[in-house]
Amino acid sequence: MSPTMKPPVLDETSKAIIEQLQEDGRRPYGEIGKAVGLSEAATRQRVQRLMDAGVMQIVAVTDPMQLGFARQAMIGVKVSGDARTVADALIDMPGVSYVVLTAGSFDLLVEVVCESDDELITMLNDRVRRIPEVDSTETFVYLKLRKQLYDWGTR
Repeated sequence: MSPTMKPPVLDETSKAIIEQLQEDGRRPYGEIGKAVGLSEAATRQRVQRLMDAGVMQIVAVTDPMQLGFARQAMIGVKVSGDARTVADALIDMPGVSYVVLTAGSFDLLVEVVCESDDELITMLNDRVRRIPEVDSTETFVYLKLRKQLYDWGTR
């Protein structure tokens, strides 16, 4: 969904479908349909419309450590000028998994996943800090992920 588009209004059925998929993203459409009162085909179409509208995506959530990515970090970025320009430069960088514009001490928060500390250093020095509008960064290295949920519901 583009930043200028209004998010679609979700009815109770769409919200119920989302909640079913948040519990189990592999749940069959027929099972979801029974739970929300739709046919399998209608459920499949509704899910596709939600994905096309950018309301949700269905992905495999992985543990980066088990995939060989030994270092995760959140980088706070202070920017001179338009933070959106810097965000646009960051979103296509390999290893960047999350970019959000913020209000507060930092203009942007950028989550990165790296194979090593050396890769993190390269990302910081050769990529992030080379963007002309970046004034400064502060890196918060993750020591251990204790909780990460995607089931906040729709209500």
